Amino acid sequence: MERDLGYRRVQCTGRGSHIISLPKEWVQDIGLEKGSEVAFKIQDDSSLILVPRKIMEGRREAEKPKLKEYWIIANPKEDYQSVCRKIISLYVVSADLVHIRFKGLEDASKHKVAISNLVRNTLLGSEIIDETPSEITLQILINHPEFPVEKAIRRMVILALSANRDAISALKNMDRSSIQSVTDAYNDVNRLNLYVIRQLKFGLERNLFKELGFKTPKEFLGYRIVANDIKSIADNAMNIANNIMTFSKLIEDQILFLRESVDEEVYSQISNFNSLAHQLLEETIKAMFKRDYEHADRITSQLESFTTLENDLITLMSSKKMDPNLSSMLRLILDSSRRIVEYGRNIAEVTLNRTVEEITSMRAST
Repeated sequence: MERDLGYRRVQCTGRGSHIISLPKEWVQDIGLEKGSEVAFKIQDDSSLILVPRKIMEGRREAEKPKLKEYWIIANPKEDYQSVCRKIISLYVVSADLVHIRFKGLEDASKHKVAISNLVRNTLLGSEIIDETPSEITLQILINHPEFPVEKAIRRMVILALSANRDAISALKNMDRSSIQSVTDAYNDVNRLNLYVIRQLKFGLERNLFKELGFKTPKEFLGYRIVANDIKSIADNAMNIANNIMTFSKLIEDQILFLRESVDEEVYSQISNFNSLAHQLLEETIKAMFKRDYEHADRITSQLESFTTLENDLITLMSSKKMDPNLSSMLRLILDSSRRIVEYGRNIAEVTLNRTVEEITSMRAST
């Protein structure tokens, strides 16, 4: 309950220091003595709060975060994929410790192998810290200060665009190493995406938007949209790679015979369109991290030119007498490039929405 203890006059000592006496009633209630320490905290409205040290330390002790610990019971009716999905969901909601207990499973080896692969390949910052014949315990050790959300998203962009480039080059050369590069980048993007979701949920639950570099809690949603769009680039690249793998296998097994190789002109034009889409996305990411409304607005104005380029490419492809199988693969790649442009539009809109209030004035209605 708030109590009014009246006003106190500020006094000035001979050395220019300013002092004020503490209310006797408050000092006695709190139990302050000579030599007791008091913490000073300045509030947003410039008011001052005095907190005795013993109260401050008691609060800190009470506010120490407790580990979020969960148990999963894997029974014979539940396959290992279902168990893995539960672990992923717990990871995303900021679990610290996850115990997986194998109840009634005579042979839990498939479950254990799947969980080990999940921890190693998908869950960033997680480790298996204990294992018995009937239970596995994993702990998530990474936290925001060690790997900020912004840094994770920057890395996602690099990997997703790399996967897209490798997928396109794989069609030209039917190169299995390029396909493997796509797979590796795709897996890394998925790991980072789950990590970003985890950190955003963690920050939202604890209202830590300032610690994440946001100005308002509304920005959590914007970053979630951005992460999802970047992941979609990697998804599309993996889809292209899988189609190329199937395509290549059919040729090797002599089930499919190509009349001709990839048309150089069409391939070159699609590669150029894809490079422009990459540049657009990279510019939208720069504008987002710099909170640059004008930059995002200029990018949005450039988007119509991509529609013209895409239409020209479709016309060019239609004028060629290409092998239908190659034509379908090139259309798939062109569609992937167009989607990168669309994701760039989404990210630019996120930047516009999160910064428009900063560049405009608002007057409250009366």
